[in-house]
Amino acid sequence: MNQLFPCGLTRRELIWEMGGGFAGVALAGLLASESRAVDGSPLAPKKPHFTTKAKSCIFLMMNGGPSQVDTFDPKPELEKFAGTEIPKDKKFINSGGRKIGFLTPTFRKFRPGGKSGLPVSDFFPKVREHADKLAVIRSCHTDSHAHGSALVMMNTGKTFIGRPSLGSWAVYGLGTVNQDLPGYVVLMDKRGGPISGQPNWASGFMSAAYSGTLFRPSGDPILDLRGPGHVTREVQREQLDLLAKLNQEHLDAHPGGKELAARAASYELAFRMQAATPEAVDFTKESTKTLELYGVGKKPTDEFGRNCLIARRLVERGVRFVQLYSGGGHLEDTWDAHQSIEKNHGQHAGEVDTPIAALLTDLENRGLLDETLVVWGGEFGRMPFSEGRGEPGRNHNPYGFSMWLAGAGVKGGIAYGATDELGFEAVEKRCHVHDLHATILHLMGLDHEKLTYFHQGRHERLTDVAGVVVKDILA
Repeated sequence: MNQLFPCGLTRRELIWEMGGGFAGVALAGLLASESRAVDGSPLAPKKPHFTTKAKSCIFLMMNGGPSQVDTFDPKPELEKFAGTEIPKDKKFINSGGRKIGFLTPTFRKFRPGGKSGLPVSDFFPKVREHADKLAVIRSCHTDSHAHGSALVMMNTGKTFIGRPSLGSWAVYGLGTVNQDLPGYVVLMDKRGGPISGQPNWASGFMSAAYSGTLFRPSGDPILDLRGPGHVTREVQREQLDLLAKLNQEHLDAHPGGKELAARAASYELAFRMQAATPEAVDFTKESTKTLELYGVGKKPTDEFGRNCLIARRLVERGVRFVQLYSGGGHLEDTWDAHQSIEKNHGQHAGEVDTPIAALLTDLENRGLLDETLVVWGGEFGRMPFSEGRGEPGRNHNPYGFSMWLAGAGVKGGIAYGATDELGFEAVEKRCHVHDLHATILHLMGLDHEKLTYFHQGRHERLTDVAGVVVKDILA
C-alpha cells in the first residue's frame, strides 16, 4: 500500500498501530481493576478513594413501591382537592393501562418527629421516633413505571438486566473485612423475591465473587452449605487442597482464567462459611430484651425483625453490604397497593416499622450507626390519585417519590428536595437514581466517577455518565 502519512506508515500499518494502542488501553484497564484486589483475593479489604465513616451499608428495600404521600411526603393540598380529577398539566402520566381516578388525601396523619419536627406518617410511628437521624430525599425519580425494570434500575442503575448491582460495586471497590463471610448478603421475604429476580443482586459482567449471597432467616442460612454427614472437616480440607492443586496446574498452563480462579476462591469461602455463617445467624446469645426490641417471636414483626437482627450481626462481623426485602412475589404480597393503601401499607408497615426502629436503636447503642449507612425505599412511589371513585388504591409513580438515609456521614432530621404541591413529580432539587447511587458510594468512601470496571472496551461505572452527589444531606 502507498505510504500516505508523514510518519511513513501505510494505512494498514497505521490501523495495526492504532489497534495495538486500543489493546494497550484495555490491558491497562484490566490491570488497574485487578490491582484493586490485594492478597490474591477479590474480597480482600481495599482502601477507599477517601476517608469516610461508613464501613457497611444496610439497604431496606420495600419491594412494590411505597406511597410517598402516605409515608414521608405530606401533601395538605390533597385534602383540599380530594375527589377532583387530576390537573390537565399532569395528563402526561403513564397509568400503565390502569384506571386514573381522583385526587385522594393521605390515609393516615402526619406528625412531627424528634427535635427537628420532621413529619412522618402514622404508618411509621416507631421510625418517627428516629426522625432526627433521617435525611429524607423527597425528590427521587426513576426511568420506569414497571416493577421489574424499576427494581433492576434501583439496584443496578439501568432498566435492563446484566449490570452489576449496587452491592457488587461496593464490594468490588472496598472488599470486605470478614473473609469467612460473603461481602454482600441478601435477605428475602418468605413470600418470594422481586419479580425481576436474581439480576437485582447479581454481579453482571464482574466476577461472580461480587454477587449477592442469599441468606435464609432460619435454619441453615444457605441451602446445601453443609456437606454430607460422613465427610469430616479434615477430609473436606484434603479434597479442597487437591482441587486447588489441580486448578493451579491448569491456571499455570492456561494463564488468565479468571472465572476458574473465582470459582476456586468460592470453594474456599464456602468451606470457611460452614463454620462462620451459622454463628452469624445464631440468636441464642442475644438477650431477651434485644429479641423483644426487634419484635422477634411476635406477629407481624417476627420475620422482618429476624432479618434486621441478622443484618446488624452481619455488619458487626464485617460484612460490607446487606440488603433486606420487605414484600415478596407480586401485587398485594408486596407494597404494590393498587387495591387499598390502608390495607396494604397497614400490613407491610406493621411488619417493618418496629424492626427498622429497633435496627436504628441497636446500631446506635452498639456504636455501629456511626459506621453503618442505612438506606430505605422502594423502586418508585405511588400516585396521589386513586384508581377509581371509591377505590382506595394508588398506581405506580416513577416521577416523584421519597427515600431516606441514616447513619454514617448523613445529616439527620432534614428533608431534601420536593415534589409538587400534590405529590405528582419531583420539582425541586431533583434526585435521579444515579444521584442516589453516587451519594451512597460517596458515603462509603468511593468516587462514583473513579470506580470503574473495564468491560468490552469501555470503562463501565454504576452511574454510567451521570450522577451527582447530594451534598446537602452530608453531615
